[in-house]
Amino acid sequence: MSSDIAVKIDGLSKSYHIFDKPRDRLLQMIFGSRKQYYKEFWALQTLSMEIRKGETIGLIGRNGSGKSTLLQLICGTLNATTGTITTHGRVAALLELGSGFNPEFTGRENVYLNAAMLGLTEDEITERFDDIAAFADIGDFIEQPVKTYSSGMYVRLAFAVVAHVSADILVIDEALAVGDAVFTQKCMRFLRRFQENGTILFVSHDIGAVTSLCQRAYWLDKGVLRMSGTPKDISAAYMADIYEAQQGPSATPPAKSAAPSDSPKQIVESPPPDFRDMRLDFLNQTQFRNDIQLFTFEEDAKAFGKGGASIENVQLRDTENRPLQWVVGGERVSLHVSCRAHQDVFSPIVGFFIKDRLGQVLFGDNTYLTHMDAPLSVPAGTSFSASFSFSIPILPIGDYSINVALAEGNQQDHIQHQWIHEALIFRSTSSSITTGLVGIPMESIKLTLGD
Repeated sequence: MSSDIAVKIDGLSKSYHIFDKPRDRLLQMIFGSRKQYYKEFWALQTLSMEIRKGETIGLIGRNGSGKSTLLQLICGTLNATTGTITTHGRVAALLELGSGFNPEFTGRENVYLNAAMLGLTEDEITERFDDIAAFADIGDFIEQPVKTYSSGMYVRLAFAVVAHVSADILVIDEALAVGDAVFTQKCMRFLRRFQENGTILFVSHDIGAVTSLCQRAYWLDKGVLRMSGTPKDISAAYMADIYEAQQGPSATPPAKSAAPSDSPKQIVESPPPDFRDMRLDFLNQTQFRNDIQLFTFEEDAKAFGKGGASIENVQLRDTENRPLQWVVGGERVSLHVSCRAHQDVFSPIVGFFIKDRLGQVLFGDNTYLTHMDAPLSVPAGTSFSASFSFSIPILPIGDYSINVALAEGNQQDHIQHQWIHEALIFRSTSSSITTGLVGIPMESIKLTLGD
């Protein structure tokens, strides 16, 4: 195995024997290979991948897709049916809640047990115990049997052990979904430090966490590797697949056509005025102004949906409703989304997300709450639009995108007619922000002596 490979998986498959009745298990033991009393369930099928040292890999997929099985195979708690797994370095894992803990033992005893299973000597554990206890921060419960612990306390103690065993490869299976926000932030800080030298395999249903934490992602579906690539691309494809599973395959919207001339509710929009370059208003500002360059609506951007209605244009406009090509952070703008119904649509919802280049959601909103008491009814062939007014935050230098979506129903139960990834791209070319994802325009900032 190459020296820069942390985990190599080659043709990996895992089969489980499913017995319809308890007695069939006994009969199988008696007759052996002469007769089969079970059905085969393949949790993983001929999976191959290479994970390099220092990479953080995200694994996504529905429940039952084989994610947890794969992690257990990597950790050695399961044996493969076929194929091989080769790891280079010490592997530490946070799998299902409380795995590796004896519920009758105290937290202290389980620390020694768990750390020993991960390869530490008793002296090494004793040397690190105070740090482990401080990280877990469960107080006197460290001396109580873990069967008295809450789920959050389980995770605290398990993560504290893993964080102090000097692992080379860290495997995490939804562990951060349990626990309070303060501890989750502590875990994320540890993971950021661990990423500097270690390898992480991270399973989560939180697409945002995978996007922000991982360099690559794998999508498992019914035990098969369906897709691999950047977290941003994999998350977009996975999200589209989830919607298709709920409401059927995406449909290409029908060709645009004018609404019937006798349609009483048709909204005729005049052609947009010429673009205005807002840089002219800020010639005398300093070099720290947040110049943001806007591009035009991407009609061919990746999209999915049923196609009962479609999004025809997305623009950022100024306070006088003029489309913008350039804006400065902190200025008031409106996001205008032009749509058309291709069938009768009742209670449309238009929403948006603004994301950074990694696909992390910075902010967004939709029209549902504003119109939930008086939902709009849109006849087929009619155009309609949504507008969101806000102040552009001050953005660090980099590329950003606006994702827009058009649905019908409510926020819990709806039909997704069209979801467009990266419908509008913009670029922050200069900024005063050096830390954080965004900067919020301040009303005033003062520095004074005294209170």
